[in-house]
Amino acid sequence: MQTTRRHLIAIAIATATGWVAPGLAQAADSPIVIGYQTGVDPSKVAQADGLYEKAIGKPLQWKKFESGAEVIAALASGSVQIADLGSSPLAAATTRQLPIKTFLIVAEIGSSEALVARNGSGIKTPQDLVGKKVAVPFVSTTHYSLLAALKHWKIDPAKVNIVNLRPSEITAAWQRGDIDAAYVWDPALSKAKESGKTLVTSTEVGKWGAPTFEAWVVNKDFAAKNPDVVAKFSQVTLQTFADYRKNPSAWNAQSPQVAKIARLTGADPKEIPGLLAGSRFPVGQEQLSSSLLGGGTAKALQNTAEFLKEQKKVDSVLPSYSGFVEASFVRQAAGK
Repeated sequence: MQTTRRHLIAIAIATATGWVAPGLAQAADSPIVIGYQTGVDPSKVAQADGLYEKAIGKPLQWKKFESGAEVIAALASGSVQIADLGSSPLAAATTRQLPIKTFLIVAEIGSSEALVARNGSGIKTPQDLVGKKVAVPFVSTTHYSLLAALKHWKIDPAKVNIVNLRPSEITAAWQRGDIDAAYVWDPALSKAKESGKTLVTSTEVGKWGAPTFEAWVVNKDFAAKNPDVVAKFSQVTLQTFADYRKNPSAWNAQSPQVAKIARLTGADPKEIPGLLAGSRFPVGQEQLSSSLLGGGTAKALQNTAEFLKEQKKVDSVLPSYSGFVEASFVRQAAGK
């Protein structure tokens, strides 16, 4: 919990003062820092191939993060300009009015995130979670999904020993037998599945009224000064989504695309095709539709914030989240 509090303090300081840590503000000749996570999506191929650098024409520094909480802290400190963030930490960050814009939806999350019970833990049904140790990265989409699932099952979260671990820590704790279950994404998810049983995926949790998504966000001031960078970043991303959507069966375990995704994420190549199929990657006009950047994303953030407030994870909910969503970059990328 101390890690989470430290992240929230960073957000509060940055929000209240507009402060950027000395040496972290981007100099004119310094690389643009892109924060990414290990979720499986087609744009990892473009990242591996250097297509973003080629399109943007400026040096990029890719920095890997293990959780949304870490991304929020980096955004708050000014150490990254563009970052990949899940909907739950995004709702928390925007509720605290971190100066960021959501400019592209990476994935509508489905079976690529799941709650898995370890074999031998005694967990056969959801009710068996009571009294068990369940690991999840706090302030993440899986944390949100876990709480939503417990609410659906009418299980008091206080009766479950929920512990805050990063994905790599979950894998280590799982192998030691220190935890009974985990709600996580790859590569930790694939490793847990090897010796565990899936209780629920985010596909089902979404159908219960708590959908989750991943998004690219950008520092507001950086976007205002570099709109072409954000538009070109969007264009490259959308092209990879279109390539995948055109022929998903070509992205098989032996394909070069999957090999590149595995190299960047650490996911098992055999699992990647199923993980890709377990999420939806919106293209062009879908991004601009009323269900996403055209209004739905802002509403989803508000709904998520309301749930987080109910769970006492945030103190209040903003009257509107539309100011944290910007469709113009995708519109420019799509030639609209």
